[in-house]
Amino acid sequence: METRKAQRLGREVGVVGLGCWQLGGDWGRVEDADALALLHAAADTGVTFLDTADVYGDGRSEALVGRFLGERGDDRLVVATKMGRRVEQVPENYTRDNFRAWNDRSRANLGLDTLDLVQLHCPPTPVYSRDEVYDALDELVAEQRVAAYGVSVETADEALTAIARPGVASVQIILNAFRQKPLERVLPAAAAAGVAIIARVPLASGLLSGRYSATTEFPPDDHRTYNRHGEAFDVGETFAGVPFEVGLAAVERLRPLVPAGATMAQFALRWIVDQPQVTVVIPGARSAEQARGNAAVADLPPLGAEVHAAVRAVYDELIGPHVHARW
Repeated sequence: METRKAQRLGREVGVVGLGCWQLGGDWGRVEDADALALLHAAADTGVTFLDTADVYGDGRSEALVGRFLGERGDDRLVVATKMGRRVEQVPENYTRDNFRAWNDRSRANLGLDTLDLVQLHCPPTPVYSRDEVYDALDELVAEQRVAAYGVSVETADEALTAIARPGVASVQIILNAFRQKPLERVLPAAAAAGVAIIARVPLASGLLSGRYSATTEFPPDDHRTYNRHGEAFDVGETFAGVPFEVGLAAVERLRPLVPAGATMAQFALRWIVDQPQVTVVIPGARSAEQARGNAAVADLPPLGAEVHAAVRAVYDELIGPHVHARW
């Protein structure tokens, strides 16, 4: 698999990684054996970057990734976790003491003395501008509790604020054919600063897989049901903030652009990989087969200028009016 490296992250990773939110059960139950088989299948295809968080299944995702690391024994693997969503979302809770407690818990879950990458997990906007927050994160690095730290953001402005901080190694941001605003300023700024870009929600919660219709129903414990309108967390995390019916219409406009032999999901992932400033894209997977299909995107040829222009036209006409100004 093609690998990419950002200066501040200091690690080379496969351009297609694996998002591990689903292992926590927030997309419906995944059995332990299936989760471990999925992780091994991803690694077998060249995936080296795994993204999780301490709140995914209240630590279940981290624990499963930790079991996998113990079984795999591969020092090429890079695990990124996140912290900050275990408390009320007010800036005052983003403190040195809380960071250390959350870090201790994640290290125990993952079975690691030093975490490869820890990201603030979409905190309140003022957190990105607080000197004491970065001082506390620098302390975690100095004590070798973490090798590097980054941020996961909701908005382009939050990303730009974080990139300006010299210790920030990575920015995780929603980027897909339905969320193109980061192309304008965030990706160029990150590339200039040597900051890794981790592209999350790459399939817009499955909308860009092309598998859904107006009659599709999701389980009650799936965030595509309980967060459809932002009831539990930022609505931009569910279907990338695009109204479901609008997304379905846009997918039908995109479907003729899919290259022969590729799936709609692979087309959507290749669109992201074609952005040279992206370090790694982190699609989720519910099965070993899906993980292998995602990884195969790295071997597909670039989509070409005409296809990218057509994707942009669909975005400008159908999607942009709903999302571009919001995030």
